[in-house]
Amino acid sequence: MLDGIVNFISNMNTFTLILWIALIAWGIWELVQYFRRKNAAVTLDSEEFKKNLRKKQLIDVREKDEFDAGHILGARNIPFYELKQRHVELRKDQPIYLYEAGTYAAYRAALELRKHGFEDLYVLKDGYDNWEGRIKRNKKPIDE
Repeated sequence: MLDGIVNFISNMNTFTLILWIALIAWGIWELVQYFRRKNAAVTLDSEEFKKNLRKKQLIDVREKDEFDAGHILGARNIPFYELKQRHVELRKDQPIYLYEAGTYAAYRAALELRKHGFEDLYVLKDGYDNWEGRIKRNKKPIDE
């Protein structure tokens, strides 16, 4: 078995070997990042997420135009790319509920908030696209 592996590696050219090493390293990196994001926040289904929303900081991390098209009632919009600068607007003594269309950016936002000392973080399972609670849509101005 070991001789077969050695023969395989010796028959590979250097470029292919480097490519395989890079792919394996990238895969390991992505796996580590996945678990870091998942451990940054607790995932809540819609029913748990709805409970006592008024006592929580509800943050929509989508872009402003997506937020304006429709968002969970009572949510504030802090797009993910602005979170590094705007995290000071959030209170560390109250839970933070994060959501977006799916969950990837919400978990990345939770990871960013953890870096700034926030601990009580929650993410909406399946994101806004599957939300069945109350929503608000901003009215678009009438073109004249």
